[in-house]
Amino acid sequence: ALNLTPCCTRVTGGQPAMIRPQLAREKIEGCHICTFVTPGEPQVMLGKDKAFTYDYVFDMDSCQDSIYADCTEKLIEGCFEGYNATIFAYGQTGSGKTYTMGTGFDVNIGEEELGIIPRAVTHLFRGIEQRQQAAKEQGRPMPEFKINAQFLELYNEEVLDLFDSTRDLEARTQKSHIKIHEDANGGIYTVGVTTRTVASEAEMMQCLKLGALCRTTASTQMNVQSSRSHAIFTIHLCQVRVCQDNNETDNKVANGNSEMEEYETLTAKFHFVDLAGSERLKRTGATGDRAKEGISINCGLLALGNVISALGDRSKRSTHVPYRDSKLTRLLQDSLGGNSQTMMIACISPSDRDFMETLNALKYANRARNIKNKVMVNQDKASQQISALRTEIARLQMELMEYRTGKRMVGEDGMESINDMFHENSMLQTENSNLRIRVKAMQETIDAQRARLTQYLSDQANQVLARAGEGSEEIGNMIQSYIKEIEDLRAKLLESESVNENLRKNLSRVSSRQSFYPGTFSPALLAPEKEADLANITCEIAIKQKLIDELENSQRRLHTLKQQYEQKLMMLQSKIRDTQLERDKVLQNMGSVETCNDDKAKKIKQGYEKKLSLMNKELQKLQSAQKEHTRLLKNQSKYETQLKKLQLDVTEMKKTKVRLMKQMKEQQEKNRRTESRRSREIASLRKDQRKQESEHASNLCVCTCVCDRSYYRRSTGIYSTRVAKVKWQSLERRISDVIMQRMTISNMEADMNRLLKQREELTKRREKVTRKRDRLAGEGSEEEKVVFPLNEEVDTLMANIDYINDSIADCQANIMQMEEAKEEVDTVDVSAVISSCTLTEARFLMDHFISMAINKGLQAAQKESQVKVMEGRLKQTEITSATQNQLLFHMLKEKAEFNPELDALLGNALQGNSPNSNRPACQPHTLQDTCIVQSRALTLTLSTPATGEPSPLSRRKTYDKTQLAAKVKEIKHPTDIFMHGFFLPRGVINPVPSSKGSRSATLQCVHVAEGHTKAVLCVDSTDDLLFTGSKDRTCKVWNLVTGQEIMSLTGHPNNVVSVRYSSSLVFTVSTSYIKVWDIRDSAKCIRTLTSSGQVTPGDACASSTNRTVTIPAGENQINQIALNPSGSVLYAAAGNSVRVWDLRRFVSTGKLTGHLGPVMCLTVDQSGNGQDLVISGSKDHYIKLFDVTEGALGAISPTHNFEPPHYDGIESLVVQGDVLFSGSRDNGIKKWDLDRKDLLQQVPNAHRDWVCALGVVPGSPALLSGCRGGVLKLWHADTLGALGELKGHESPINGISTNSSHLFTASDDRTVKIWRARGGLDSTLDTTVDTADEVASN
Repeated sequence: ALNLTPCCTRVTGGQPAMIRPQLAREKIEGCHICTFVTPGEPQVMLGKDKAFTYDYVFDMDSCQDSIYADCTEKLIEGCFEGYNATIFAYGQTGSGKTYTMGTGFDVNIGEEELGIIPRAVTHLFRGIEQRQQAAKEQGRPMPEFKINAQFLELYNEEVLDLFDSTRDLEARTQKSHIKIHEDANGGIYTVGVTTRTVASEAEMMQCLKLGALCRTTASTQMNVQSSRSHAIFTIHLCQVRVCQDNNETDNKVANGNSEMEEYETLTAKFHFVDLAGSERLKRTGATGDRAKEGISINCGLLALGNVISALGDRSKRSTHVPYRDSKLTRLLQDSLGGNSQTMMIACISPSDRDFMETLNALKYANRARNIKNKVMVNQDKASQQISALRTEIARLQMELMEYRTGKRMVGEDGMESINDMFHENSMLQTENSNLRIRVKAMQETIDAQRARLTQYLSDQANQVLARAGEGSEEIGNMIQSYIKEIEDLRAKLLESESVNENLRKNLSRVSSRQSFYPGTFSPALLAPEKEADLANITCEIAIKQKLIDELENSQRRLHTLKQQYEQKLMMLQSKIRDTQLERDKVLQNMGSVETCNDDKAKKIKQGYEKKLSLMNKELQKLQSAQKEHTRLLKNQSKYETQLKKLQLDVTEMKKTKVRLMKQMKEQQEKNRRTESRRSREIASLRKDQRKQESEHASNLCVCTCVCDRSYYRRSTGIYSTRVAKVKWQSLERRISDVIMQRMTISNMEADMNRLLKQREELTKRREKVTRKRDRLAGEGSEEEKVVFPLNEEVDTLMANIDYINDSIADCQANIMQMEEAKEEVDTVDVSAVISSCTLTEARFLMDHFISMAINKGLQAAQKESQVKVMEGRLKQTEITSATQNQLLFHMLKEKAEFNPELDALLGNALQGNSPNSNRPACQPHTLQDTCIVQSRALTLTLSTPATGEPSPLSRRKTYDKTQLAAKVKEIKHPTDIFMHGFFLPRGVINPVPSSKGSRSATLQCVHVAEGHTKAVLCVDSTDDLLFTGSKDRTCKVWNLVTGQEIMSLTGHPNNVVSVRYSSSLVFTVSTSYIKVWDIRDSAKCIRTLTSSGQVTPGDACASSTNRTVTIPAGENQINQIALNPSGSVLYAAAGNSVRVWDLRRFVSTGKLTGHLGPVMCLTVDQSGNGQDLVISGSKDHYIKLFDVTEGALGAISPTHNFEPPHYDGIESLVVQGDVLFSGSRDNGIKKWDLDRKDLLQQVPNAHRDWVCALGVVPGSPALLSGCRGGVLKLWHADTLGALGELKGHESPINGISTNSSHLFTASDDRTVKIWRARGGLDSTLDTTVDTADEVASN
């Protein structure tokens, strides 16, 4: 929930929030929208009045392009400058995180719906091309780029590599070899991860697609395609370019006569994090592996939330940040408070059904806004060193400038310090800038007034000159310039006199202070005043010096003008004399020349007189100007006097300044010595204080050791003060308030969930009634009487839905109020009390907390014990009822063979079950229906007339009703069930939730039977019972109707290697014994058969309670048994032969011989003439066929040997119609024709390990095989073409059994899995022959 920009100390927080559109399912179920985005503001409203503000808010109608432009584009640009970046997508499951990030690929997705990652990849490669093209156009070397990609998956706290092509997709539970490390700079890196080098956008997208397809997804009730792991897609960018600097000459290094460009290497990594959604198991309905995944996801998100709280909560910033609590936070350590620009996108759902999840997501994101990262450019060491050297040079240059300007100074002891004048100068500069602005404004006003005054005086002078004689423009301009200069000098003179007067006053004040208070004030108090005086004197000296310079310049200009005017005056006077002399000469010549007439002489005379008059006028003007100039020279003498006076004042001020500086320097030296002396005194005092504290602590320890108990009483009495008690009472009240608040919120949430369920039910009912009404309305107008009540019912339902919606809104508002109150109190009360506690008070509070925790734990343990007792009683009651119902059901089923009406009644009861139910076998819908069927069937049974003398087999099938009544009557208490040996209630059959892939799979695991403590070696089944034998020396009987273990057949000498069931009799094999159990009579062993043909009544192994490994002399290990279809003959593979038993008399009638090695497996079929066809497989690689007629005695030889044999021992056999399938240790499967007795087809390497079990899929021409590696494979029964495979178990598969609807697989992992073939298998069988498709994942 933060956007981190490049900064070295502080990062600006940025939080986008994205609201996905409502789903079609949510609209159908009537969910309302509980979010509202404020137009034009990045604010989202939740409920009625709760507002959350973020940097960006994207409403339901926002497009992917705007999300990328606002959130990601600038981060990609930062990667080109060497900054790391991370993008999170956080929110509940199904809120659109994978869609926003773009890690879920869809074939039909358009370009406008592309997520952040595909757009970022396009932007990245487009930026590379633009930079290379720009460098080429500018004639610079093109930058070089290298891009690597990694794709990690965090599944159940194990880091998995999605780019690892050698990884087994089914081995997700195995420990990962990827390690997480931290380098010297605090950066996080991984070891053992596949890194792919990418050169183009297409390669990057292909890598992303391959990794995304390998990611773990599954289906839950909240999301059909839910991510079950956290995914981190990382792009590493390495860039080599010319150093970017303003000084281009610094980027070139001299190398002989040539110049070489200076390069830098920048690296950046971009994390795209698609977090798995937080989920509640109640809402997702997850069980088994899905529940474990959900718990692991929530644990990782909880650790992430703790890290965000530690980094973002101001009160917790000094605490430890728990990065190592989860591998998720460890991998993203750089992105949270480290070197990375981080953007967290909070994805939320708008539906009110997800109100609590949306509220938690928004609060989660709000905390993350306070995180501050420390971002820096990632350079190589050489570039970092060059940058550091440049920074150091700049710093040294600045420091040198500071020494030169006097900012820094070095004392006599060699210590550097900042000159106090620098601080004062900075303040004065600020003040000076303000005053300069004012002076500038005033100066403009003065200049305007001075120009007006000058013009006025100039006009007056021109008028005087005009009255005295003829004026001249040149003289007027000269007078105007003189007047202007005079006014300027007058203004400056007045300013200098004012400044001089102030300086004189300050100087007199300083001198009077020094003379009047000799030694009264300390130097430390006088130092500020001296500094102020010194600053004033310095300023005044500068002003006066400037004025003196201006006066001297004015004198020089006046002197120059004087010389110019005098020269011009002398020139005019000489010109007048020359003219006069010329006139006189002309007149004299005219007098001497008689010939000249008077007219000509008169004209010449007039011309000269006119010229003389003009010259005289000009002379008069110059003489008047000379007079004015003389007056100015007189004034200039006054200015010279004032100038000398100002120079004397400046000299005096400089002396005063030197004296003040000397005094200030002496004062600073005194202060430094005083400060050092005080520091030494303080250090010595602290040393003495620490010494005293250590002595006091040692004394306390001694006292504590001598009188521990008495000191404890005294300390308790001293420190159990009123303050500590008050604090404890306040904390206790606060704890009670928090408990009540949380209980209230929990109750409100439960009420809201209840209302949501009611609304969903009413919405479905409304849709159903609406469809019915529309259907009836379309049939015609005759049905109006029927339609009218339906309309009323729809209106009633709509009113109820509106009322429930109002109740939901009120409940949400109350929850928001409680949450706000909780946050306010949590941040104020508890933190204030804890921060104000002393060490002793904290101990007091800790003791009370421990006592309180013990008391609460005791109460919780007592309540839990009571709950367990009640649950045990309830379970015992349920088991008692189920057992009685099951026994009664079996008895009725056997009676139904002689009563057609009873058989029909039971058939109707069994057909009442839904074929798509998750129950493993058929059962009545409710217990009430079961009781009705059983009571009616019991009536039919009791009224059935007795027939003739039944056969021994029929006699065993008949169960005496008086024994059943007596047995039921005898069990008066639930605990009596255990005493009478009906069962050992340990095992249970758990349902397996359907995953995403299994919905379209052809074979689906629907249940798992768990209860054995060791490997399960054999399995047999009927439609309603399951029998399993194990290495724990027991055979368990399971009820497929209730999903419970009915009984456990114990007392076997060793492993139970084979089990078969027929007509209420269970046959179990252990070592050389076959035990015959009658499960109708308290699971009693009625016979014990041996491999040598002997029969012992009862249990012959009851005396031996320990495991027996040795086999008695004359006996052989029995590997497998089989029953003929009628259940009257038992065949037991013992040693190299097969023993034949007549179960009607329990006698051995003969043996089937002919094998050279031990017989490992056998199966029995029936020919058309009623003979038993016994097929046996041996370690001698051969399969033999025996025709056994009824009543045959003695040794029987095989009628056929199947050729060619397998390459190793035979492990499994199964018959389907007139076809035999055999599996061997040579990993192959063969198909034989029983009529022609020849080999039809074979698959040499069907599995990678022994083919241990074979079974025929019920209702389909398909063969199922299991191997020692735990892999199940489906084969086409006609062509032996592979249909697919899956990892059925993590351990070897030992047996496969089938009934009319399900398949059962027994494995060494101590479980039996129940599989169901789906409808898609038929289409797969029709279209697939030679190719193998993936079936499903468990």
